[in-house]
Amino acid sequence: MKFQPPGTFRPQAGNGYRLLPFRFGRLPGRADEVLITGDSGRFVFLPETDFLAFAQHRLDPDTSLAMDLEGLDLLHRGGGPIPLERHVVAWRTRKAFLFDGPSLHIFVVTLRCHHSCRYCQVSRQAESDAGYDMDAATASAAVDRLFESPARQLTVEFQGGEPLLAFARIRGIVEDIVARNRSRRRAITFVLASTLHGITGEQLAFFREHRFELSTSLDGPAALHNLNRPLPTRDSHARTMTGIAAARAALGADHVNALTTLTRASLAHPEAIVDHYIEQGFTSIFLRPLSPYGFARRGLARMGYTTGEFMAFYRRALTHLIRRNLEGHVLAEAYATLLLSSILTPFAHGYMDLRSPTGAGLGVLLYDYDGAVYPSDEARMLAAEGDTRFRLGPVQTPYRDLMLSEPMQTLLAAGLTESLAGCADCVFQPYCGADPIDAHARQADVYGHRPTSAFCARQTAMFELLFGHLREGDPDVMRVFQSWVQRRRVAEIRDESPETTHAAA
Repeated sequence: MKFQPPGTFRPQAGNGYRLLPFRFGRLPGRADEVLITGDSGRFVFLPETDFLAFAQHRLDPDTSLAMDLEGLDLLHRGGGPIPLERHVVAWRTRKAFLFDGPSLHIFVVTLRCHHSCRYCQVSRQAESDAGYDMDAATASAAVDRLFESPARQLTVEFQGGEPLLAFARIRGIVEDIVARNRSRRRAITFVLASTLHGITGEQLAFFREHRFELSTSLDGPAALHNLNRPLPTRDSHARTMTGIAAARAALGADHVNALTTLTRASLAHPEAIVDHYIEQGFTSIFLRPLSPYGFARRGLARMGYTTGEFMAFYRRALTHLIRRNLEGHVLAEAYATLLLSSILTPFAHGYMDLRSPTGAGLGVLLYDYDGAVYPSDEARMLAAEGDTRFRLGPVQTPYRDLMLSEPMQTLLAAGLTESLAGCADCVFQPYCGADPIDAHARQADVYGHRPTSAFCARQTAMFELLFGHLREGDPDVMRVFQSWVQRRRVAEIRDESPETTHAAA
């Protein structure tokens, strides 16, 4: 175990102050220093002597350290009532997503695809296969469920297979949503996840009319992309770049995004992958590891890698990203930005996989081409392999009944990090989330087993890396991190001096 000793303290009284709930642990290589985090996400690094004095009620409550810890909501001085209002505001802000209900609604309009990617998660079907497209009745019922969700801001995402192969169905769904929304008055964003191969002027005009966000896959330079995402014509990368160029011309560069999926072949090229994204004018890159679903599960022995191998790649990529940003380029790593935002700001985020309570079902619903409703994309991937335990019901089922279904009760019971063994006392708990579906896929147990969890190992390593940088406080690195969180250029915050030993409220 890298963190010795991990744990959580609950409120106690003594020597002029009371301890408020906190978690603690040590970063690798810093045995004489303790990282402390509070429920609100505020954190501080303390020398071990100060930590022991604080935890054992030997700290003088009139010292500046005691006052600082009170400001971080880690202790309460005096015998008066604890100011619960501050804690309530912090919790409401951090858990604000719970007031919305499912805001992401995924429509899988077809499983057909013209690619044969080795890491495909969705068990796609050949382009010529019949019976894998969403029909009109299913689409209409899915739109019914969409508007039953209480969320005022909705994201409608179209996935496949290759969703452009079912463009007529996308058009019909969008027109139905727009017509109904004249009276429902929701704020709706449309998203398409596509290879962008063969995208037409007619399609682009429609996407521009409805202000679509387009997302595609770009795994790096041509040789690597073509290896990971092969076509018989061996020109997958060229076709992707043609589609990106056409989409940017029609919608604007800010509305076209890309992510990379990392295979074993990718791990030798972190600098080349980063540089390729810069060369292509992207401002964000998501260095996404393989997932244990679909065809990717069968190819893990050939394409997969250990957490240590992934983190060795990621450290090189992050170092290179920081260097290129300091040179004036703008390229943020999406996952690091998400974690840093959770660490350095008090606000909730939109990433479903790192929520507590779980984002599955509570934040996202997926409507499959065959009329089944799932609480996440990963749940439908498992169902494609024959494991349907997370199927919430048919799309004709009212939203209320979907939320009260047995699979949702299972997810709710296993989806709270504050109560999970191995999570509840983890120093990184305020920034992490529960993913019972991933735990089931990897460990055949929705609760998971943290000591043997690949998800937990990767999350811990990522937090150790980022908190290590925050503790070192290198001004250049801090400017880059702040530029990512604040979505500003590094040069715009050159004269700022952020506090790096604890998060501000």
